[in-house]
Amino acid sequence: MLLSKSCVYGLRASLYLAARNQGEFIPIRTMSDKLEISFHFLTKILQQLTAEGILESFKGPNGGVRLTREGTEIQLIDIVLAIDGSQLLTECALGLPGCGVKNPCPLHDKWAETRDAIHEMLEKTTLTELVQKGKAENLRLTTDGGFDILFDN
Repeated sequence: MLLSKSCVYGLRASLYLAARNQGEFIPIRTMSDKLEISFHFLTKILQQLTAEGILESFKGPNGGVRLTREGTEIQLIDIVLAIDGSQLLTECALGLPGCGVKNPCPLHDKWAETRDAIHEMLEKTTLTELVQKGKAENLRLTTDGGFDILFDN
């Protein structure tokens, strides 16, 4: 897997939030239950996204988290960089230090093409785009459930 488990969960949580009402704070416990993610693990991931300004949190009985901007304004790259950093888009696929045009590894050229395509996809894809597709086609957001889980109470 190219993305860390934290990043994958961060993307799923961000999609969940983008599919809800923009101004609504969603309790982390609700999200962890719906998305089938450990509450404590999800809390740490959401703290990273909050520190990067993608989410804002509110404590108290009506507290939770929400996106700081519309889903149309948040690209997948924002979430990936906030959680995993730029390593996916900059480091050697074989983990060799100093890999580059002057001193390439056997995978360098092919990985550079793939890495550039991944970077472009992450930059061009917004949360709203994936939410719309997910809702229209009821695509999976959890192991067994699609976007319809958003509306179960």
